Amino acid sequence: MMTRRGFLTHSCSLGLATATVSSTLLQLGLSRSAAAQSAPGYRALVCVLLAGGNDSYNMLVPADNDQFAEYEGIRADLALQQSDLLVLPGTTTSGRSYGLHPGMSELHGLFSSGDAAMIANVGTLLEAFDADAVQNGTATLPLGLFSHADQINQWQTAVPNRRIAQGWGGRIADLMQDVNLQNGVSMNISLSGSNVFQSGDQVGEYSIDATGDGAPGINAYDDGTEFGTFKKRIVDNLLAVEQPHILRREYSRRLRGAIDAQSVFVDALQTSPALSTGFSPGPFSQSLRQIARVIGARDALGATRQTFFVTVGGWDHHDDVLDNQARMLPAISAGLQEFRDALIELGVFDEVTTFTTSDFGRTLTSNGKGSDHGWGGHHIVMGGSVNGGSIYGDYPILSNSNPLDVGRGVYAPTTSVDEYFAELASWFGVSASELDQVLPNVRSFYSPESSEPPIGFLA
Repeated sequence: MMTRRGFLTHSCSLGLATATVSSTLLQLGLSRSAAAQSAPGYRALVCVLLAGGNDSYNMLVPADNDQFAEYEGIRADLALQQSDLLVLPGTTTSGRSYGLHPGMSELHGLFSSGDAAMIANVGTLLEAFDADAVQNGTATLPLGLFSHADQINQWQTAVPNRRIAQGWGGRIADLMQDVNLQNGVSMNISLSGSNVFQSGDQVGEYSIDATGDGAPGINAYDDGTEFGTFKKRIVDNLLAVEQPHILRREYSRRLRGAIDAQSVFVDALQTSPALSTGFSPGPFSQSLRQIARVIGARDALGATRQTFFVTVGGWDHHDDVLDNQARMLPAISAGLQEFRDALIELGVFDEVTTFTTSDFGRTLTSNGKGSDHGWGGHHIVMGGSVNGGSIYGDYPILSNSNPLDVGRGVYAPTTSVDEYFAELASWFGVSASELDQVLPNVRSFYSPESSEPPIGFLA
């Protein structure tokens, strides 16, 4: 069997592929999305990053006897109990069945009701290749495979052969920013601070907190007190001074813009309807609660397109994977159901699609304590426009003899992130002619001109 080290050592040069992706990025320029500007209604994408590399082979598990036996044999001390799995309704076209981690009862309900779906074995890829290329080492690989820094970057940039600071959500915003009211509040809203996914050449993220009015600002500035009024007057006068130095002028301009944007955001958030849906006290649920509040204020913000980003950290389980996931996966499951209920209450569940990302999957084999860095992994999509109740993509046959196994139960992806993101971007309003500007490597896996969707999980 090809070892992981041998697979990496004997891979082909990235040169030609690098040139292809780089030339596509250069085409971005200052274009704007005609498709988005003419698209009616509201739409939002909510990206949930499970940072560290979620062990998704214990999130979505083979439930039929034959494949569970293989899973149990390979995972050894990391295996869940077959009787504990929350078996999903229906089977795949291959006749196999699957179950969710026992702590994800809410997700099981979402899947069963058609509000959520699973995407199997997704990962970063530079080109399409077959199992023979995996084994003989002729497959061209993404840069820095198995590296946290490189893979978490590539999941956000969709550029598998370069380290860049612009994400595919940012590139969408560069194209679509004019569709929203230009009031200083970006169409990209982050609950996790600065991030690559929402960073474009012209548009970045607007960072908010999960509590209160969310918006960052100057402490006690115009807070209704006598001191706040005095402080506002002092700050406004300072910012009105014409600065002779270019850096001081730019700092004053940006601070003035941030103060004005905060005022717009806070005022808009006051118009958001009070939610009767309850949210758990954990940070993930509270972040989703704040996102729901912002979506509720979309009209006041003048927003017809928005992306949201939230990171949930701590998934690098080199040890104690069973205990850690038993604590962490239920929080994801509960938060998603609460968010679904809030979006239904707001009347926008059909207009919001939530999806997960992560650095990579993990090894099926145990290191004696946990699992190590892998490649392909399984993901969740949720929304009223999701063709739910199905598992999309190809869940690999778990076997030590599977040629997609590059060593230690690390499976090469059978669905690229480009296909995954192309379906999301197209639903969001990116036109076929602009798709390869957002996803420079997409044509290696999917033709934007195709009449068929990349995967089919969105209506």
